[in-house]
Amino acid sequence: MTRPLVIATRRSRLALWQAGRVKALLEARHAGLRAELLALSTSGDELREASLASAGGKGLFVKELEAALADGRADLAVHSMKDVPVELSPGFSLAAIAEREDPRDALVSARAASLAGLPAGAVVGTSSLRRQAQIAARHPALEVRPLRGNVETRLAKLDRGEYAAVVLAAAGLRRLGLEARIRAYLSPEECLPAPGQGALGLECLASRADVLALAAALEDAGAAACVRAERQVSRMLGGNCAIPLAAYAERAGERLRLRALVASPDGRQLARADCEGEADAPEALGTRAATLLREQGAARILRALGA
Repeated sequence: MTRPLVIATRRSRLALWQAGRVKALLEARHAGLRAELLALSTSGDELREASLASAGGKGLFVKELEAALADGRADLAVHSMKDVPVELSPGFSLAAIAEREDPRDALVSARAASLAGLPAGAVVGTSSLRRQAQIAARHPALEVRPLRGNVETRLAKLDRGEYAAVVLAAAGLRRLGLEARIRAYLSPEECLPAPGQGALGLECLASRADVLALAAALEDAGAAACVRAERQVSRMLGGNCAIPLAAYAERAGERLRLRALVASPDGRQLARADCEGEADAPEALGTRAATLLREQGAARILRALGA
């Protein structure tokens, strides 16, 4: 490109870090390429107390960035894959699924080194129904309350004593240099991650063959296979924030292991799936996991949620 490649990003410190990382990788892969960031505020960032599910879902974090792509202010957008709707708006393309950080959830607390170590009635903050349901299922004596805001805002609420502990994505803490705040990583057995958690997604207009070619250099085949399998589970089950749904794939050679879960918000009903398949057919594996979930009771849970 003869002009700088403009990369749209949210304004949060984490989003700016992620976009800066993509900028550096693209400039390193493509000699002579110059890129610059366009920081935008999104509807999701402006939410203070309302849940994503009640306010419109994950699309709140991407629509302003897509508007910048559509009107030519930006060429490429960088997202956290867990914030990207499973169905993109018409005319847009997921150009690449780039490197993935640790996909696990993490416990941050000054009072205990594990959720099991918190006393009965202790207040735990989380931003997702997925975490809420799994914490409630394993630790019913704890009180789980909503927690909104960026990483720094959530940590500040913890430090003010509003919560005994908070559960955040490990990837965000690590990328921001806040790994020292992590008291414990939650294993997938304790809290199965969200589809795409920890992975970066690059989006552009489907008509921009030049940008698609540039972004393709950052595709991480292993991460992409896992994320595509995880997202297919969400797609097959409705793919919205109102469903406490988790999906986590791991690659070993040419095989994928995919674990998935659907729960009622109170954690009293859970459906689980654990299956394996070929890494080159991730969507087929995701479809199979969704079918298994329905057979294990997910259909009943989804009906109760109106999904």
